[in-house]
Amino acid sequence: MIPDTIPLPKDIIRPPETVLVNITPQETRVAILEENDICELHIERNSGHGLVGNIYLGVVRRVLPGMQSAFVDIGLERAAFLHIVDILEQKQKPDETQRIEHMLFEGQTLLVQVIKDPINTKGARLSTQISLAGRFLVHLPQDNHIGISQRIENEEERLALRDRLNAMLPENASRGYIIRTSAETATDAELKADMDYLTKVWENICQQAKTCRPESLLYQDLPLSLRVLRDMFNDNTVQILVDSKQNHQRMLHFANLYVQGAAEKIHLFKGERPLFETYGVETEINRALQPRVNLNFGSYLIIEPTEAMTTIDVNTGGFVGSRNFDETIFKTNLEACYAIARELRLRNLGGMILIDFIDMTLPEHREAVLHEFAKALSYDRTRVTLNGFTSLGLVELTRKRTRENLNHVLCEPCEVCQGRGRLKTAQTLCYEIQREIVRESRRFDVKQFRIIASPQVIDLFLDEESQSLAMLIDFIGKPVLLEVDVHYSQEQYDIVLV
Repeated sequence: MIPDTIPLPKDIIRPPETVLVNITPQETRVAILEENDICELHIERNSGHGLVGNIYLGVVRRVLPGMQSAFVDIGLERAAFLHIVDILEQKQKPDETQRIEHMLFEGQTLLVQVIKDPINTKGARLSTQISLAGRFLVHLPQDNHIGISQRIENEEERLALRDRLNAMLPENASRGYIIRTSAETATDAELKADMDYLTKVWENICQQAKTCRPESLLYQDLPLSLRVLRDMFNDNTVQILVDSKQNHQRMLHFANLYVQGAAEKIHLFKGERPLFETYGVETEINRALQPRVNLNFGSYLIIEPTEAMTTIDVNTGGFVGSRNFDETIFKTNLEACYAIARELRLRNLGGMILIDFIDMTLPEHREAVLHEFAKALSYDRTRVTLNGFTSLGLVELTRKRTRENLNHVLCEPCEVCQGRGRLKTAQTLCYEIQREIVRESRRFDVKQFRIIASPQVIDLFLDEESQSLAMLIDFIGKPVLLEVDVHYSQEQYDIVLV
């Protein structure tokens, strides 16, 4: 049974926001606090800028008719992926059945834009429909449609904005624009300045495309410190604290040119302790890398991201409540709604997400939990689709994935367990080594075997498994020597044939 989609409320009152911008020569980190609770974290390292929004002159390397997709080289380590639904001609005529092999050919140069960063082993995802984001407008230079942000709900205001923009457009200009939410309070002069800026950017890209070699980067989006002002600043932003004097001036200059009302909220942080430490962000980052999230009164969440999906389990833990059992479960699930919504944003978890709330017997409790969960998710800037309870009692949602989650940015798989999160026990290793020695004794006629392993494994051979080792020696008729290497991990061992 496919659960129904639950609409997210649009008329919520967003809490006040504080934006913290921590800048070092190596990286820029931005934390967004809602009522002193960190809910978003963005990290951009100088060694690896995010690619979303970048425009390249790509080369088609392979066309895959069976998948209706193509691999395009844009000068990165892995070829990028282009699906037919992201090709401009298909977007413009969605009702017509088209074939990618009739649109592209191998060796063709193509103007493409990254719409998803490379994630894990997957290359970047591309589109041939170019969009250039400004403060108030998103320019679609290959289109003639004027769209308006869905967050602007008043129909009269939507029509007025469309008419204002149409009146500013020159006769022969491209009329492809999306009016952003921030345009609600923009003056005609500000809209015109934004339009002129984006037009110049597009003209520069077109000029470079004629002269640059294939696989060249033609356009790169603003650095994170300035994208904060362009994309995240809103009426709820109380203050923006920056801990770099040079970048404070740079942000002020950008705000005065493009972001109305932001300059007076940008302040240079002069605290004795580091900015993120002062606001407890460093502690929250370390907590967000753990699978367990403690809630009030002893209940907790377990968050497990995998390649295919993320699973979240809600547990009462030590919370027994003060009333009946149903009320205890209901209260735990309600608290979990806001904690889960916050963790999705903080950890930047995307794709399919399955949530195992504690089973509720009363239908009104299930409805109330879904209502609160939809409300909690509505604060998210990223597109979220929430479904109801499945027949198995799980809540299913999808969250648009455009960049790697926090764990992938800050961590790497453990070289000992290879990212499994578990190690084979020393006893398992003892038995594995013995089976391998039996195999090798049948293949090779040697004088003796020498086992080189970690202290844990060798200690077990000398103690609890000494009898099984003696039986092995009798069985193969060859001596087995033991050697400790303190540099070996628990799963690492060598069998030397002498």
